[in-house]
Amino acid sequence: MKGKIKAAIIGSGFIGPVHVEAVRRLGYVDVAAIAEYSQEVAEQKAAELCIDQAYGDYRQVLADPEIAVIHNCTPNFLHHQINKEAIAAGKHVLSEKPLAMDTSESGEILKLANEQGIVHGVNFNYRQYPAVQQLRAMLAQNQLGSVYTVHGSYLQDWLLKDTDYNWRLEPKISGKSRALADIGSHWCDTVQHVIGQSITEVYADIATILPVRKRAKAGVSTFSSQELAEGQYDEVPIVTEDYATVLVRFSGGARGVFTVSQVSAGRKNRFSFEIDGSKSAAFWNQEEPEKLWFGHRDRPNEMLLADPSLYLTEAKSYIRHPGGHNEGWPDGVRNMMHNFYSFIRDGKNPAADKADFATFADGHRIMCIIEAILTSHTSSHWVKVAY
Repeated sequence: MKGKIKAAIIGSGFIGPVHVEAVRRLGYVDVAAIAEYSQEVAEQKAAELCIDQAYGDYRQVLADPEIAVIHNCTPNFLHHQINKEAIAAGKHVLSEKPLAMDTSESGEILKLANEQGIVHGVNFNYRQYPAVQQLRAMLAQNQLGSVYTVHGSYLQDWLLKDTDYNWRLEPKISGKSRALADIGSHWCDTVQHVIGQSITEVYADIATILPVRKRAKAGVSTFSSQELAEGQYDEVPIVTEDYATVLVRFSGGARGVFTVSQVSAGRKNRFSFEIDGSKSAAFWNQEEPEKLWFGHRDRPNEMLLADPSLYLTEAKSYIRHPGGHNEGWPDGVRNMMHNFYSFIRDGKNPAADKADFATFADGHRIMCIIEAILTSHTSSHWVKVAY
């Protein structure tokens, strides 16, 4: 594709502007339009983000022949319909996760995308960190040996108080899973990507720690908190999970366990995992993304800092700056956008060329894992993941 690629953002909440910033860093993509639920809101957001076109109906964006790529940054319940219509319009689609509300929807979207031949991606950005790519390459080269176990967690505290409220707490908008679908999905995608094994079976314990929450009558935005006086809130029953711990079995024989929580005080966005190999162990924590810890039995442990002069060839391209110039969460999103858009720019075929980003196939597989986890909790049994 010659010239600048024109893109449009649908949805301008927390993640929409993140997409805008990351895409603009590429230099060869023009964020030409933004769509919202009303013309007034769209124009306000377009002015804030310096975007030329503002649409109060996303279908206006889909009808624009100059727009090549759609970024679906809407709440979960809109993902399926907008993705479906964008595919029908012949647009390439980069969707936020979860890909849909259930596996029937995600399976349909994957099938339609493959039939239409569009480039499709899901924003699983953590696999795009330089340290994660370094670890993946080391495992592929057998530097850590055979993978025995994988264990870790994804912990947050933004829903710790009963006065914390957000649309993600409402199943009609967010889906029947919350913490697992929102952050557990990242853990599963990243770990599978790193070790090169798929999750095949799960055994889960899930809990709603705060079964009743106070929803501010004035509304509240994501990741914000406030103190509420009597009369300023409505009490709302909560049915989605605040917490889950899941035992997992992998296709290559590895075993593992992970915990997700949105009620862990002091943990803002602590996504971490440790891999125990037959030669060495490795640990990575997203809140200190430039560090890779390696554990050894017969010699001192090591800490490897992100540095292109020290990284393997497969990971070097994910680092944009010299060693010591730490890169983090926004840079992982930027790498996701680079891989997605360079795939389009280079005219690659999604049916024939291997993508170095998460596709709708990955998004569908994660939906299958989440549904198996929910079934396991209900039945108190190991459940095989039906891909």
